[in-house]
Parts: sequence; C-alpha cells; structure tokens
Amino acid sequence: MADSDNESGGHNNSETSAREQDRFLPIANVSRIMKKALPANAKISKDAKETVQECVSEFISFITGEASDKCQREKRKTINGDDLLWAMTTLGFEEYVEPLKIYLQKYREMEGEKSNMGKGRKRWGQRWFIRRGRWKRRWRGFGWRWSRSGGRWV
Repeated sequence: MADSDNESGGHNNSETSAREQDRFLPIANVSRIMKKALPANAKISKDAKETVQECVSEFISFITGEASDKCQREKRKTINGDDLLWAMTTLGFEEYVEPLKIYLQKYREMEGEKSNMGKGRKRWGQRWFIRRGRWKRRWRGFGWRWSRSGGRWV
C-alpha cells in the first residue's frame, strides 16, 4: 500500500511540475530581466529567481483574468492592450497605467511604421521553406539559386 501511495505521489508531482511549467514564465526570461536591473557583478540565487518567477506569473494571471472577464462580458475573444490597462486600473494598479499607455502608444506607432515600410518594395533576407522533405533557405529578391549539395536549382 505504501508503494502505491509513493507511486501515485510521484505521478502527481510530475503532473504538478508540468502544470507549473505551463503556468509560469520561463525562468531564463525572468533571470535575464532581473540581471538587467542589477550591477554586472551581482549574483542571484535560484530561490530568488523562482520566487520572482512565481510572483510575476501570478501577477500576469491576475491582470489577464480580469481583462478576460471584461472581454467575455463584451462577447469578444481577443484581449488587447487597452483591456489590460483597464484591468490594472480596476485592480488598483493605476500608478502603472500612465507609463504603460505611453509605451503602448509608441509600440503601436512603431508597428504602423513597420507595416508601411514593407509596402511597395521587396524585403531582402532569408526565407525558409520545406522542399522535398528538407528545410531549405531561399534569399528573397534573388530568385532561385543553385544548390551545391543537391546539384539542382532550389
């Protein structure tokens, strides 16, 4: 009986860790953000990273949940930046809203500029695609090129 308890306990732990992995932001991303705020020679313990990871993930879930409820009441399926700002104001984080509004406005302006840049002219760069079951690279703007490895035009 004890063995079956241990087995089920181990199984639940793997399920729990899988759910935590889905629920939390990646620890590497959290660590990178934390390091940017500290001096270069500062060290961050694993426990501190995990604690901040949990707090940040919970905060994001809290704000997103409120924004999601608003969208459901309005019969919308997509949460946008304005919904998140509304949720932050509703939940008492109004001191963060004004800087985020400015950031959102600048972000939208930059996105508009990016989409206008691509209109009317070709973009140069690589494009990957699958040809004959293998990933191939094609340079945009240059047309097809001769493949040395395959001895054919790709």
